[in-house]
Amino acid sequence: MTRLAPPPRPRLYRPAMGAMETLWRRQILPYPDLDFARIVADAERQTGLADHGDRTFFDAQLAVLLPALREEARLNTLGDLFAHGNLLKLVMERLRAVELFKRHPEIRRIELAPPVIVVGPMRSGTTRLQRLLASVPGFTALRLYEVVFPVPGRREFAARAAGRPDPRIVATDRMYRFLWWLNPANRWIHPTGPMEVDEELAMLEQSCAGSQIEAQRRVPSFARHCEATDQAESWRYLRDLLKLRTWFTGTDPALPFVLKTPQSMQDLAAIHATFPGARYLFIHRDPVSVVASAASLAWNQMVIQSDEVDARWVGQEWLWKTGHRIAVTAQVRQTIPPDRQLDVTFEEMNADWAGVMRRVLAFLGRETTPEAMAAMQAYAMRAAREHGHQNHRYRPEDFGLSAGLIRERFADYVLTYDLGPMRQAA
Repeated sequence: MTRLAPPPRPRLYRPAMGAMETLWRRQILPYPDLDFARIVADAERQTGLADHGDRTFFDAQLAVLLPALREEARLNTLGDLFAHGNLLKLVMERLRAVELFKRHPEIRRIELAPPVIVVGPMRSGTTRLQRLLASVPGFTALRLYEVVFPVPGRREFAARAAGRPDPRIVATDRMYRFLWWLNPANRWIHPTGPMEVDEELAMLEQSCAGSQIEAQRRVPSFARHCEATDQAESWRYLRDLLKLRTWFTGTDPALPFVLKTPQSMQDLAAIHATFPGARYLFIHRDPVSVVASAASLAWNQMVIQSDEVDARWVGQEWLWKTGHRIAVTAQVRQTIPPDRQLDVTFEEMNADWAGVMRRVLAFLGRETTPEAMAAMQAYAMRAAREHGHQNHRYRPEDFGLSAGLIRERFADYVLTYDLGPMRQAA
């Protein structure tokens, strides 16, 4: 197995972390520990709010996550800082959300159109499918800044009233530039930007749920907990956040959201219960490419927050994760009416995305109008122009795996969807 070396740290990384550690040691700044009582107290102080609403599910998730962060994740200084800051952000946003829902009960009364949900393994082409469909007039989707900061605060309301750009756009841009500075590979593994259509995974984290937590840190006990317990509450809260976004932006609630996250495979039963009228676009890709690419993505995210990331462990984890999700999806699909499901493949999208999207629109009861085709073509051309030169390279062997082992593990899946031999990701 080729040993993956952590990406070289930017030149200023270690001096910056050293300066932070000095400030913590001298108690000039509070250490970013994971004492949740202190985090809650700080959130309440900063927001001036104290009503957390029903936190039963959040606290149950947290009771598993906190020990995993302390005992399994092997966080470095930056990892400690990120974990603390993220929990503080989540609590503050939940406090503000509770306040908004109390002051504006009409938000929760909004009737959203049944969404269109793109479902597929991580690295199977879900992003391209979502962004193409979201570009078509008559649909709506979340922008990255709305996902990262889903609860508008005073600055956002003031900017909206004054007709200024949403401050969350700049905040998201700065956050991602910092993350790409730490490990530039993440920029081209999942190309995105503040105004880009993106997945709702960070919104699930508002409930201390979702695999964004797992893909950034080694927390296997938390991962198994989420796989084995009912996560429906996280999707119900996400539905409330979609209503909040609709209300804040004045979007027509009759426009269906185009949602997607690989987490949907694992939580498909909860999604079907939360959005009973949803339609599903299932996308499939050769599992050798899926597992190797997913492992590479997770490894590149984990090495930012830990100096002890085992590539072989990452490979085994995402081999398991991919298989678990495929098995759960196959089982739950039997409970969803067939006329609400459509299957496409990564290779079909590569060969003729326009033909696939005509089939998708027909399935959704929409015509492929010249306007729709022009919008999708504009997105495809922009994506090729901005990201076409980038090449995400990965091999199963980098993570202690082999193509033969993966093919054997997923033989039935490959046969069911006629998935061809592995092709390197574009």
